[in-house]
Amino acid sequence: MNCILAVNGGSSSLKCGLYEPADGVPLLRYRFQLGDAMGTPRLDIRDGTGRSLEQLSPDFSRIASSQRHLAALDLVLDWIQANLPDCRLMAAGHRVVHGGELLAAPTRVDDELIATLQRFSPLAPLHQPFNIELIEGCRRRLPGLLQVACFDTMFHVGQSRIERHYALPHRYTEDGIQRYGFHGLSYEFIQRQLEARGEGLGRSLLCHFGAGASMCGVRDGRSIASSMGFTAVEGLPMGSRCGSIDPGVLIYLMRHYALDVDGLEHLLYKQSGWLGVSGISSQMLELHKSADPLADEAIEMFCYRAALEAGRLSAAIEGCDRLVFTGGVGENDADVRARMLTRLQWLGVEFDEAANARGDERISTAGSRVQVWVIPTHEGAMIAQHVLEKLEESRQ
Repeated sequence: MNCILAVNGGSSSLKCGLYEPADGVPLLRYRFQLGDAMGTPRLDIRDGTGRSLEQLSPDFSRIASSQRHLAALDLVLDWIQANLPDCRLMAAGHRVVHGGELLAAPTRVDDELIATLQRFSPLAPLHQPFNIELIEGCRRRLPGLLQVACFDTMFHVGQSRIERHYALPHRYTEDGIQRYGFHGLSYEFIQRQLEARGEGLGRSLLCHFGAGASMCGVRDGRSIASSMGFTAVEGLPMGSRCGSIDPGVLIYLMRHYALDVDGLEHLLYKQSGWLGVSGISSQMLELHKSADPLADEAIEMFCYRAALEAGRLSAAIEGCDRLVFTGGVGENDADVRARMLTRLQWLGVEFDEAANARGDERISTAGSRVQVWVIPTHEGAMIAQHVLEKLEESRQ
């Protein structure tokens, strides 16, 4: 069996998939998901249907935190080698959070690309170093295998200057301080799904809702504006990230609470968002289970801010023909969808409560001026598709 390996490293997690080439979307054959790499890791291995094959609990206690992603990758590659003797890797694709303005398309990995990616590490300090380490790990374990980097920012390259630039002195903009946008692989996958349904043109609001959440305004298949900016902390309140905040608050926190840069970063990325508001959890499912009014306040704040962002993005794309929910929360949380959509009736949104509760693919009413869809995203399949396209280019 010929397969593409897709590698997706988070700040404390690793997701890998083996994909078989197929007409349309590559077929997921095996999935590997390791969570809590910095604590008590567990590797969950499933086949393409979701059937559990094995769960491993590796002991990473003697492995430095900076090396645990590599240890997890070795665990995955060792399992493939031991259990899938007929699997032939054609190439590997990697999700890389930041590609800046330079990298607007999937790119073959070489030493020059690695050096470029390292320059972007300060722009995504919680993810980029791990992305680079995983690429280097694959190069060492699989020498000679084609490696392709796919960037979360590349879908947004081409947005207008007035969308990208902050109102700062121009020298800072020239140094790269501008809006980049993220979750681009997810948005690109959803855009292709819309095109397959004959819905690729017009004005779309794409909502990638999970512990990391963002929204994107797309017109005729092109990203026009997005909620995330220079970093993945801007925009909506997320699982533990604060989202957009008055910069004056940051100055106040540093002056009056004696927070240094590291302390401020930890507060904004790890202690805020749904977790900070509720004091309970950074997971939406746990908030729904809680009877604490602060849990409901965290949910309500997220839905309110998402509705506000829908208004801003609708202005950027000059209207709205369809709204698409995706991501773990967007695909599975009917309550969050309902709370947000109820606030968008002014936009022409009418949703079917029963269809929403069932999680149907289309949940808008027949008379709604704005179509509302629920479409599962698959970043790994998007990575695999890009790798297959690179392989095809090399044959021509």
